[in-house]
Amino acid sequence: MSGYDEREKDERAAVNRRRFLSYFAAAGLGGTLFPGALLAVAQDASEINPGMVAAAAKIAGLPLTPEAEKAIADGLNRRGGLLQNFQALREMNLANDTPSALVFNPVLPGTKLPAGEPVLKMSKIRVAKPRTDEDLAFLPVTHLAALLKKREVKSADLTKICLERLKKYDPILHCVVSLTEDLALEQAARADKEIAAGKYRGPLHGIPWGAKDLLAVKGYKTTFGASPYKDQTIDKNATVFERLTGAGAVLVAKLTLGALAMGDRWFGGQTKSPWDPKNPSQGSSGSSAGPASAVAAGLVPFAIGSETRGSIISPSSRCGVTGLRPSFGRVSRHGAMALSWTMDKIGPLCRAAEDCAVVLHAIHGPDGRDNTVLDMPFAWDAFRDVRKLRVGYLKSDVEKEVPDDPKNPDRVLRMREAQAFTKASLEVVRGLGVRPVPVDLPNMGSGPMDFLLTTEAAAAFDDLVRSERLDLMSAEPERSAWVGSFRLHEFVPAVQYIQANRARYRLMEAYHEFFKDMDVLVGSALGPTNLTGHPEVAFPHGFDSKGQPAVLRLTGRLFGEADILLLAHAFQQKTDFHFKRPKLG
Repeated sequence: MSGYDEREKDERAAVNRRRFLSYFAAAGLGGTLFPGALLAVAQDASEINPGMVAAAAKIAGLPLTPEAEKAIADGLNRRGGLLQNFQALREMNLANDTPSALVFNPVLPGTKLPAGEPVLKMSKIRVAKPRTDEDLAFLPVTHLAALLKKREVKSADLTKICLERLKKYDPILHCVVSLTEDLALEQAARADKEIAAGKYRGPLHGIPWGAKDLLAVKGYKTTFGASPYKDQTIDKNATVFERLTGAGAVLVAKLTLGALAMGDRWFGGQTKSPWDPKNPSQGSSGSSAGPASAVAAGLVPFAIGSETRGSIISPSSRCGVTGLRPSFGRVSRHGAMALSWTMDKIGPLCRAAEDCAVVLHAIHGPDGRDNTVLDMPFAWDAFRDVRKLRVGYLKSDVEKEVPDDPKNPDRVLRMREAQAFTKASLEVVRGLGVRPVPVDLPNMGSGPMDFLLTTEAAAAFDDLVRSERLDLMSAEPERSAWVGSFRLHEFVPAVQYIQANRARYRLMEAYHEFFKDMDVLVGSALGPTNLTGHPEVAFPHGFDSKGQPAVLRLTGRLFGEADILLLAHAFQQKTDFHFKRPKLG
């Protein structure tokens, strides 16, 4: 063997050793003899032996006799066996945009789904042009649309205001990955020309927006917020970008996300909430960190984010914006980074609930490129009678006593304030003529199924896991938990992944029954409903004793976004929390 081959072998062995040891360190076994001992046996072996099978069997919880261990080792090693198949799969270099052939469908037999045609009946808006650029920047999409349609505001002027504000406040908020200034000015000029010619495309025509930087846009980087991809460009446009462009919207920026869609830390720093930008221990939450921060600070009228397990709802809550997580299968993920093929969802973050309805109307529906998307009409009618909604609320949110805890008084205060806000908001709901009834969540948790997300994520980034580039995310400022988690979930047995999905079906049945006589739940079951595919909207309903936003969350039936948005819209017509502005100086 040549010197080059020997050196390559040594380098490969070193990489394997670092990867192996870092996994056991993440599992809490780094200080024991077990990792080194097992590595010494396995690292240079050309075949699997029964001892390795026995070790793997412990991970899988599978009782084996010595005879069975030998038979499995023989089966793995034989020509055309599983090991060769696994290696052949790795050599295929399956990119992140290669979808799974297994398609998740959240709809159970017997589910009543919306029928008819897509509808967009918006409120009648009366608005005068604000005197200042800042007042203009904080207007909801619906108000800006009215001004643009009447040609009292030009898209080019509004776009320049957004670009100036992004440049001014990004050094404080760290919410921008890249500005799309040339594209934005071009799109804005086109919008003004078309509107002047009477070719009005609809309520998003000329409206600036920001995209979470996992949506591909030709000619611009799509970084996934992660060091290994910080220079990546993707030669395609995401369906959501295409549809918003078709609606006349103006893309002004690619906005931050926590590295590979976790948290609010990315390769450029930590995105901050404009309500608390100097807090060294807390950011905007994530992973739709930049979209939430930018909308809350009045840098863009709306943004597009994504959620797998909380990534729209959580930053919307921290930053005090109105964020909608649509039903699974409502919006195409084509051209978006894949994290979990059976859980990823794309949705809007806006100032108001009706803004979310306008944006969802523009981006929903099949595109022939994401086969999880169902042909389900979204019908928004702002004049529909909210009193006809069947509404429940979680008894535990308002009736459960919060005991004193001298060791954690801040937590007690937060919980009591949250309970007080919920009680007050229920009175607002009752004032709308709605009669909410107390309910309890299904007696089935999602904990045993939580590993589904990270197992799919580990598969989506398997090429990264098997390279040294993954460790780039360990250092500041990312400090990503994905590093150890991806490696850990390479050890999930396929059988247990399938079993967890079967348990998930039971969870879907439980929530199908739960929503059978209810349109809207005032409350949240974030973990379970991200697995079942139900929609949720979060919006501010107060500010706590520290001046931070408190949010109300509404959960709906599958494809019942119009119902939860209707109640949120009616609530916002009676309150002004969503119009409050952070003070950035």
